[in-house]
Amino acid sequence: MINRRKFISNSVLVSLGALISPSFAKAESLKELQPIISGDLIAKTPLVISTWRHGLEANEAAWKILQNGGKALDAVEQGVKVTEADPDNSSVGYGGLPDRNGNVTLDACIMEPGGNCGSVCFLQNIKHPISVARKVMEDTPHVILAGKGALRFALEKGFKKENLLTEKAKKVWKKWKKKLKYSPIINSENHDTIGMLAIDENNDIAGACTTSGAAFKMHGRVGDSPIIGAGLYIDNEVGGAVATGMGELALKTLGSFLIVELMRNGKSPQQACEEAILRISNKLVDYRKFQIGYLAVDKNGNVGSYSIHKGFNYSLYSDNENKLIDSEYFLEK
Repeated sequence: MINRRKFISNSVLVSLGALISPSFAKAESLKELQPIISGDLIAKTPLVISTWRHGLEANEAAWKILQNGGKALDAVEQGVKVTEADPDNSSVGYGGLPDRNGNVTLDACIMEPGGNCGSVCFLQNIKHPISVARKVMEDTPHVILAGKGALRFALEKGFKKENLLTEKAKKVWKKWKKKLKYSPIINSENHDTIGMLAIDENNDIAGACTTSGAAFKMHGRVGDSPIIGAGLYIDNEVGGAVATGMGELALKTLGSFLIVELMRNGKSPQQACEEAILRISNKLVDYRKFQIGYLAVDKNGNVGSYSIHKGFNYSLYSDNENKLIDSEYFLEK
């Protein structure tokens, strides 16, 4: 059953809450923020949006750049680097859960307003793959570098080689090895890829996407996050979109590109995200077993999000306010 939009009623509740208490939208701690319900939101630009609760901290770093007149490209890079460096995040960067062989392998891509983009995949021992991806975009004639070639390039550019497998992640991996069962868990810990989109004061849009990928994946597996058009897509005339969740679903339908093209043809970000999830449900027989969420924004600041299952949320920083918002979803159960 499709979950129908409850945006109007929730907007009234949010407005009443803001009138009753100035602290309604600003908790003492970012992690104490309570989500509101998404649906055709209109945000004031500049803005930054990112996937999941961990996007709150990432948004803070990105907003510092935007509020000082900085570029969207710099904002998204610096924003997602916060998550990449967080050892408590089990699915992005340092602290990410390894593949089934115990290797932490990272994927990331970045895209700027002019349409240029860069990506790295299957990168090991570099804490900030998003910054390596930017170097690929700016310093090479290529879009994607992979594996040992990506590592060699990063080292040549001055990035430091370091062990990314934390003791916490190693313990989880060793526990998993006793069963050797690969079974993705929907919304596990609300931790997943961080995808970020930003619009700066010049109304230019940029995006970034970074992840350590599916925990205990086959060695060599690459998901949607470093693939332009799957995990991320930007068109400065239209807007942008990012994906999170089981990457294979986004790869099979090129959801981020699809969403931007749907917006180009007149759909709102919310309508486009819903259509992208509907495309998955129509094309992929086993889609109910997995979670995927899409997040999109157009050049006017209209924001949309949608997921297969309940549980996807995103962080929005606009008009000096950082909020956690629950996405609408396709399946009731």
